[in-house]
Amino acid sequence: MDHFTRRGFNKSMLAGAAAAGFGAAPAGAVADSPALLGGKPARTAPFPSWPKVESNDEKAWSDVLRGGKWCRLDGDRATQFEKTWAKTLGVAHCTATASGTTALFTTLNALDIGPGDEVIVPPYTFVATVNVVLLQHALPVFVDTDIDTFQIDARKIEAAITPHTRAILPVHLGGSPADMDTILSVAARHKIPVVEDACQAHLAEWRGRKVGSLGQAGCFSFQASKNLNSGEGGAITTNDAALLERAVSFCNNGRGGGSLSGYVRNGSNHRITEFQASLLSTQLSRLAGQAAARERNAQYLTKRLQQIPGILPARMYPGVTRNAYHLYMLRYDASHFSGLPRAQFLKALRAEGVPAYDGYTPLNKEAYLENTLQSRAFRRIYSAPELKSYRERNHCPVNDRLCQEAVWFGQTMLLGGTKDMDDIADAIGKIQKHAGALIGK
Repeated sequence: MDHFTRRGFNKSMLAGAAAAGFGAAPAGAVADSPALLGGKPARTAPFPSWPKVESNDEKAWSDVLRGGKWCRLDGDRATQFEKTWAKTLGVAHCTATASGTTALFTTLNALDIGPGDEVIVPPYTFVATVNVVLLQHALPVFVDTDIDTFQIDARKIEAAITPHTRAILPVHLGGSPADMDTILSVAARHKIPVVEDACQAHLAEWRGRKVGSLGQAGCFSFQASKNLNSGEGGAITTNDAALLERAVSFCNNGRGGGSLSGYVRNGSNHRITEFQASLLSTQLSRLAGQAAARERNAQYLTKRLQQIPGILPARMYPGVTRNAYHLYMLRYDASHFSGLPRAQFLKALRAEGVPAYDGYTPLNKEAYLENTLQSRAFRRIYSAPELKSYRERNHCPVNDRLCQEAVWFGQTMLLGGTKDMDDIADAIGKIQKHAGALIGK
């Protein structure tokens, strides 16, 4: 299986079609046959590379290097980026962090979530969404997936709320916003804060408002594969000044008032560097144009793929006014491909020069979760009956199905032109035509 890991996905996507190792079709091959059957690949050129580096990136980084103020405590690049990102999203406050994971971790800490608490999360997401809950010694309560959108099924959140629920942590997966109308309505009724995991959703919008501005706080990642990239890095956005103050303190080892002394709480070092902040500022200058290209190409690709039986592009909720398309996600129905297993479908696509991946595994079933529940700390906090009850609640059958059908294309594949989208659709059409012959190849 080719299940997703962030680093593996990043390396594979950046390698593009060049990594497939395909070449010219052998003599006598059928002209339209798949590459795995000896035909000519749909494309031999790689998809656009990532990251995009221009002269302003080099100058900004070099200026920090030569200026000697590499830590944000000495320089002003991080502060400048925070102001710009807050203005871009339409929020009052932003603090940059070392990663998207630390943005999430810091936010949960700032909300005073801890042992005995529950946080509602989706089962279809990167593991950091769940890890940060466990790091607070709280319990992640998984709410099943809406299979058509790949997002948390917001209609099922209310039934999962208990007296111990302290936060709802929806993920705008792949850059497509979750159903925020329903989520915010449920949260308001129960007076529960919403923390948006927007790590994959830079500039995505819900009813014209940027994600990261809708809940109590929003968390972003600037890791190497992300649409806004500084290698590593993250940010917390909020309109809550008190939450921001607690988050800033926690990121700076619990110092208060921005000073270098006077510890007021527990904390850690989650500060971003001036190097990262300088790159974010220059990369941000191109983000809107890149986002428009991804959206334009995704819309064209969707129209092509909707004509292929058995290929089901992820649906968006009516409230989505912009999808950031960090991922282009679809479901694969093998019954329309002569029963060709998904793993072989993906293998055939890669041979055609189209990098494709099968996405996440069910986080609620991963061994790490049970290992954590069996740890000394968790057994000391939660009784055996409490843990038994918790396990019985964490079944997500719809998500189990999604994990068997999902197919992903990375954001860099959407930075080219219409011809690239045609190549993707044509490759899938070719595979479907010869699907029976590809079984076992």
